[in-house]
Amino acid sequence: MTAFHEVRFPTRISRSATGGPERRTEIVTLGSGREERNSRWADSRRSYNAGYGVRGIDDLHEVIAFFEERRGRLHGFRWKDHADWKSCAPSVTTSALDQLLGSGDGETLVFAIAKTYGSGLNPYLRRIAKPVAGTVAVAVGGTLQVIGDDYVVDTVTGQIAFLAGHAPPPGAGVTAGFEFDVPVRFDTDRLEIDVTSVLHGSIPSIPIVEIRI
Repeated sequence: MTAFHEVRFPTRISRSATGGPERRTEIVTLGSGREERNSRWADSRRSYNAGYGVRGIDDLHEVIAFFEERRGRLHGFRWKDHADWKSCAPSVTTSALDQLLGSGDGETLVFAIAKTYGSGLNPYLRRIAKPVAGTVAVAVGGTLQVIGDDYVVDTVTGQIAFLAGHAPPPGAGVTAGFEFDVPVRFDTDRLEIDVTSVLHGSIPSIPIVEIRI
């Protein structure tokens, strides 16, 4: 049975990875030379190559252990995208006002964590399924809420649940700041390992791909 393991790929190694978001656009060129473009994916999908982060034999050993425990492509895991891992820019401190999650109606208790990219023309709303525990701050109508007293966070599903009697009032904006991981899996069932000496080794390609949760 497949599963998702709530464990993060070693950040020391992922720091030097390459990769990022991908979209799938279908383009048809008409006889007039004009184009018709259609987006086949509603959401982008991220992929990475972690091979560049393997600097020595100990890194290699750590990746092998992580790969074996995940059984190759079988089980998903968390991945820190060092270019995009906060509700704000990487160099900025997160704030409970960073991202608008919705507006209260006096009854709704559960809000999904999300991040908006762009503004004005055609912003993209990305569902955040794997927030990092201990990093989520929430505000209602600009007032900071208290975790445990006003709300709880499910870091497995990426949801904020307000406790009974604490539903955001009608029209009050629900905002949040947070750090997050990307749910991924290995995109190979085989690691090609190069051991050039006792102290050095490499895995040229460690493909990682985002999965939907």
